[in-house]
Amino acid sequence: MATSQQQPELTSVDSTHQVGDFRFALVALTSLFFMWGFLTCLNDILIPYLKNMFELNYTQAMLVQFCFFGAYFIVSIPAGSLVGKIGYQKGIITGLVIACIGCLLFYPSASYGSYNMFLFAFFILASGITILQVSANPYVSVLGPAKTASSRLTLTQAFNSLGTTVAPFFGSWLILSTVEHDEKITEVGEVIGQLSVQQQATAVQTPYLILAGALFALAVIFMLLKLPLLGKKVASTDNHAVGSAWQYPHLVLGAVGIFVYVGAEVGIGSFLISFLTQDDIGGLSESQAAHYIAYYFGGAMVGRFIGAGVMQKIKAGKVLAFNALCACALVVAAMFSAGAVAMWALLLVGLCNSIMFPTIFSLALQDLKQHTSQGSGILCLAIVGGAVLPLLQGVMADSFGIQLAFIVPLVCYGFIGYYGLVGCNVKRPQFNAQQQG
Repeated sequence: MATSQQQPELTSVDSTHQVGDFRFALVALTSLFFMWGFLTCLNDILIPYLKNMFELNYTQAMLVQFCFFGAYFIVSIPAGSLVGKIGYQKGIITGLVIACIGCLLFYPSASYGSYNMFLFAFFILASGITILQVSANPYVSVLGPAKTASSRLTLTQAFNSLGTTVAPFFGSWLILSTVEHDEKITEVGEVIGQLSVQQQATAVQTPYLILAGALFALAVIFMLLKLPLLGKKVASTDNHAVGSAWQYPHLVLGAVGIFVYVGAEVGIGSFLISFLTQDDIGGLSESQAAHYIAYYFGGAMVGRFIGAGVMQKIKAGKVLAFNALCACALVVAAMFSAGAVAMWALLLVGLCNSIMFPTIFSLALQDLKQHTSQGSGILCLAIVGGAVLPLLQGVMADSFGIQLAFIVPLVCYGFIGYYGLVGCNVKRPQFNAQQQG
């Protein structure tokens, strides 16, 4: 990836603003982390809903995640350029408006009963969230002392997990309960069955209209807030920057780590309801199973609060490897057991996920110096793992069954364990004085 001669201004504001100023800004930003966690988790509710409504196989159903997380890969670079021109605050407003439009598109998608339109709505919604991510993550990093940046990001990520914990109850109440009611109607006949499809489709209209309203309200709030004006690119004073972020092996391995982590987390979340409704696992209805997703993402929330304290005393790489190895053991238990053991083993993987994303992200950016911005962009592109790996898991589920398909996240967690122990500590490239001159 070619580097630009301009870099985003990432100077900490602790020397120019009072502590209270950016504390207020952090509170406002925390609401964004909650909101996009909430919206992302709703995908796990809608996948079984759309699978039933359009009679999809697992591979087709996973196109939801493919379109959603594919937006990260397609939109990340343009979003970075946009934010570099307009700054973080206007970038946040733009992302909120686009996400609002994505939510509004669910209304005509439901009215026409078109799966393709639903997929397009997911892509637009995720495009808005991508712009929010590109704007808000570095904003959190610079709003305060540099030495506590990782702590602030981990804390805001915990509120992202709070959103993913609350969303399953919202989705189960307004969406999946409607599916179970309408399934009785489809047995009457083909014509009434088609009417039921339309009735099922309209169940998503009200929830997403509510979410569109909330996103629009947030956009208005951020337009009115007086926050530090940061994020616009400034001309680089070093026109002879040496090398590239791609020359740092720990960054490249970290990008693979982000790719497999997001793929594993999304893949497990996407299959949870289908897994828990199996007779030999939980035998639950889809509405009941949706409540258990809260345990999966709630574990991630609790683990992030705990992990933020643990990593003050234990090296981050070791904590990452420990969590990854525990996740491997739990996935194996879910694959080769049944009943409550398999069910709770898979749900507990959420606790292991807790610190993985922010830890991999921060370890991968260590020692990049002038290449930090490029490295951050590479890591954001790697989030496309959430599009690719769940689709692969869907293909395996269609061929070998849901349980054996968990081999995909198992391999992912194995790599993350390797990165925590070895990959993050590989030798950094050295540039001599002649190269730097």
